Amino acid sequence: MTNSHRIRDWALLAALVAMWGSAFMFIKLGVATVPPATLAASRLALGAALLYAVMRMRGLALPPLGPRWLSFAALAIVGNSVPFYLISWGQQFIDSALAGILMAVMPLTTLLLAHFFVAGERLTANLILGFSVGFAGIVVLMGPAAVAGLGINVTAQAAVLAGALCYAANSIMSRRLIATDFLVASTAVLIVASLVIVPLALLIDRPWGLAPSMGSAAAIVWLGIGPTALATLLYFRLIAAAGPTFMSLVNYLSPMVALLAGVTLLGEQPGTTAVAGLGLILLGIALSRRR
Repeated sequence: MTNSHRIRDWALLAALVAMWGSAFMFIKLGVATVPPATLAASRLALGAALLYAVMRMRGLALPPLGPRWLSFAALAIVGNSVPFYLISWGQQFIDSALAGILMAVMPLTTLLLAHFFVAGERLTANLILGFSVGFAGIVVLMGPAAVAGLGINVTAQAAVLAGALCYAANSIMSRRLIATDFLVASTAVLIVASLVIVPLALLIDRPWGLAPSMGSAAAIVWLGIGPTALATLLYFRLIAAAGPTFMSLVNYLSPMVALLAGVTLLGEQPGTTAVAGLGLILLGIALSRRR
């Protein structure tokens, strides 16, 4: 039973890595012709509509208005509306490599928060060492040029970093607030997130006057289906089963998706630095999982 549980957790983590690891590339494609608020609103609204349809097909219904919706609202704002907009806005001005380094702060923050707010998730020497080595691996993988960009476009970097901190806080809140009914919870959270950001997009961007390219439109559709709808459902399941600290490893593994995509799809040859960074990430994860 324990082994099957662990295999399932790693499978969920791998699925999230694949979807969230590709999200940065699709966000970059999306904001090429679609403003950040409209991109965030579009992916959230599409994700909410998709999950609602699936939920109704399975004979489920949203809970009546009450205290549960306060939890959904908190998760929607902290885990979706705010970080989606901040990260999309910040990626207009900074490279994806630097964004990846800033997002890698999320596992370290989650580790610290979980120690204080999640029962059974205590700081250990192996966890601290493993997560620190993993973070170093991200920096090495992204390269010195990305690190040199720190301090330039400070506002954009602060926006992406704030998005990462929102994700860390949201993972702790999800563990404490969501334990069952993952499809219903995911649907409710995305509906609230849509209600928050759609009016903002209408006010700021006036999207009816936009002319998005086919590439941006296709990127937004995938962001709504994969990294938003399906990923939200898997995210709640994984946190309930394995905890926020384990789930946060996704931010260390996601850059590997970009590296592998470059090798397999574009024929790129990873240099020594990339291989060293990859090795450090895997070593850090191995250290963090040691008992």
